Amino acid sequence: MAQQPQMANAIRALAMDAVQQANSGHPGAPMGMADIAVALWGEHLQHNPKNPHWANRDRFVLSNGHGSMLIYALLHLTGYDLPMQELKNFRKLHSKTAGHPEVGVTPGVETTTGPLGQGITNAVGMALAEKLLANEFNRPGHAIVDHHTYVFLGDGCLMEGISHEACSLAGAWKLNKLVALYDDNGISIDGQVAPWFADNTPARFKAYGWQVIGPVDGHDAAAVSQAIASAKLSADKPTLIVCKTHIGKGSPNRANTAKAHGEPLGAEEIALTRAALGWPHAPFEIPKEVYAAWDAKKAGQQREAAWNTLFAAYKKAHPALAAEFLRRMKGDLPKNFAQSVVDAVIDAHTQAQTVASRKASQLALEAFTAALPEMLGGSADLTGSNLTNTKSTPNLRVDLAGQVVRNAEGQSGRHINYGVREFGMAAIMNGVALHGGYIPYGGTFLTFSDYSRNAIRMAALMKQRVVHVFTHDSIGLGEDGPTHQSIEHAASLRLIPNLDVWRPCDTAETTVAWAVALQNAQRPTALLLSRQNLPYAPKPTSAVVPDASGLDAISKGAYVLAEPIEVGLKKKPQAVIIATGSEVQLALKAQALLAERKIAVRVVSMPSTTTFDRQSVAYKQAVLPSNVPRIAVEMGSTDGWWKYGVAAVVGIDTYGESAPAPVLFEHFGFTAHNVADTVKAVLGRA
Repeated sequence: MAQQPQMANAIRALAMDAVQQANSGHPGAPMGMADIAVALWGEHLQHNPKNPHWANRDRFVLSNGHGSMLIYALLHLTGYDLPMQELKNFRKLHSKTAGHPEVGVTPGVETTTGPLGQGITNAVGMALAEKLLANEFNRPGHAIVDHHTYVFLGDGCLMEGISHEACSLAGAWKLNKLVALYDDNGISIDGQVAPWFADNTPARFKAYGWQVIGPVDGHDAAAVSQAIASAKLSADKPTLIVCKTHIGKGSPNRANTAKAHGEPLGAEEIALTRAALGWPHAPFEIPKEVYAAWDAKKAGQQREAAWNTLFAAYKKAHPALAAEFLRRMKGDLPKNFAQSVVDAVIDAHTQAQTVASRKASQLALEAFTAALPEMLGGSADLTGSNLTNTKSTPNLRVDLAGQVVRNAEGQSGRHINYGVREFGMAAIMNGVALHGGYIPYGGTFLTFSDYSRNAIRMAALMKQRVVHVFTHDSIGLGEDGPTHQSIEHAASLRLIPNLDVWRPCDTAETTVAWAVALQNAQRPTALLLSRQNLPYAPKPTSAVVPDASGLDAISKGAYVLAEPIEVGLKKKPQAVIIATGSEVQLALKAQALLAERKIAVRVVSMPSTTTFDRQSVAYKQAVLPSNVPRIAVEMGSTDGWWKYGVAAVVGIDTYGESAPAPVLFEHFGFTAHNVADTVKAVLGRA
């Protein structure tokens, strides 16, 4: 295309002008990758600017998200609803052009990137979702799921360890429709990367089972386009295209230097760059012929129209599958799911089993994975401990030809062996959720949530329905000791905005926690589950049967589990014990001990502080009366409990020890007698 150099220069100009106007940003990567963008977006990307949510669009991920002006320029130039004024408002409050790309804010942005390495990992999740959906829904002559996932990434993404976790899995899963274009410019914030980044990147990716193309000249759009065309022919391998580029391409004095990376070029250097590029136009001015060369609206509408015709034929031939595909991609749950929840909760309440809450989770999963074919589970090499597998979710396996294997019953795998890759698992699940069609969940020990934390935070920021199954939730783990015993983790997770955290005490609460998590379309959930067996906590039927609001008491995050009358005292509560998880049994035993002293206590189970915090003031006051002293009990950090106006907390603010769980409970004061004594001490002070 004769216009290709000017198409690339339009990106360079918009990047340096927007960063200069904001007096903040990263112009170097967009300027260096402009020709790569021309090759991909100009000749290969299957998308429709008029409908950014078209189901069969290619997914594009800017993993090096600091170069956000690259994607903003592309979205503007190709015809998305991102007017020039938004580019002028780059990095300003409430603009659609934030410092790093944000999904749900900017039309056409597929994932929020910036924390390096997570974009490529999200892309692995997207490509996995595409592969599994194609296997599940495509039929001969009806390839309704058929698209690629493209990633731009730089040295920073490759230095982050998460890229190793994710790219290794991408090779194992033979994600042939995943194409990563590596901006190999040799520069990062600290300068030339060679002294500290000496990896043989092509050899590394070949060892993962990837196809590697290049190095190619990243400023030769035709060469890059040819490489992409070759990548698209792969039948059994993801592809890395190594593109040699110059950061800040076009800048006479800052190209190939760290100065081009993360600061404005300056007015004088921008003027010199305009002259060097032969770009005589004023800031934010794009010639009509360049707009015309970039415009993808008509081609995009034609692509989607062709797919709509294909889907109409599919719908006629396979109406039930078509309806199911549309439901899944919308993220809607089946109409009968609410009844499935009621049935599962009532069943748990009726059976009243004594099991570990990790086992209670598996019991709930047996019901829900059977009802929801979109549930896609997994574990970071701890399946036998996390209990994330069910009869409905055989292990995912891919054969040597890259095809998803079906078992003897014709089922495809819905349970993923992630290996010891907690961070990778968490960010891959984010990518699966972002793609649509599946509700991902994955398990590890709670103490290893530290490895996953930034991906959990990103799920919350992006409002994605992802469920983290965290087992071995306390010193109840026992002999494995403080390295594996969670102390600060529950409190820490509760600090993440828009993350629901549940620590259920029995089978009914665990089932409700799962049900709420699956219905939370706009937030992720962390389930904190015990290793040790927990007795069923007898509860009023109102706790498990929906009221007029459609909610049962458990699903409100906290509820009155036992009044003084339950232990024979016809008195108003003199104190309230608030407990979570395995400590609810201690609260109930302490209530009985105190009743022997004629001290009346209400026991409140609070499986989810985050959910309870969203309830009405009236409900909160009904559960926690303002004129009654409160005592919290939880095997973890005490800091988060003081906001509930408690007078005391039976908790643990030190690390644990290696010993059998019963010994540790006694040592750290997690006994019914200590809880009762704490209540008496509070009442004595009162």
